[in-house]
Amino acid sequence: MIGVRVVQKISSTRGFVKVAPHVVPALDRAVHRLTRGKVLLSAQMLPGVILTSTGARSGLPRRTPLACMPEEGGWLLIGSNFGRTDHPAWTHNLLAHPDAEISWKGADIPVHAQLLVGEERAAAWKALLAFWPPYATYQARVEREIRIFRIVRR
Repeated sequence: MIGVRVVQKISSTRGFVKVAPHVVPALDRAVHRLTRGKVLLSAQMLPGVILTSTGARSGLPRRTPLACMPEEGGWLLIGSNFGRTDHPAWTHNLLAHPDAEISWKGADIPVHAQLLVGEERAAAWKALLAFWPPYATYQARVEREIRIFRIVRR
């Protein structure tokens, strides 16, 4: 388990936050394409999906590799944006168009997304912090409330 702790510590650093948003998604997309949807590089430490959402403004399909937390009946997606100040674009897309698709372990699954608020969000946040503690560092760096979505099969 020491490997997980080291990765958690590294992923909480400001240097990681500057580099990771440019490197991790590009690598994930490339590996996902090369393995025909069977492998996500970042999923070696955290479970991951490729979210295909509809662009909020463009209406075009947008593919985004994301870490997720599987739960009974679906998944939690967290809009941490690596602790950067703005909400990630994919969260705007899901707010505008909650029906989407994920690639999960090589299977394409139609899903519906719901933004969590109130007690439901608080419970999910607690579970997410137990699952991946660096989310607390990301939240501490930003003034916005990090968005959490529950996605379920359509």
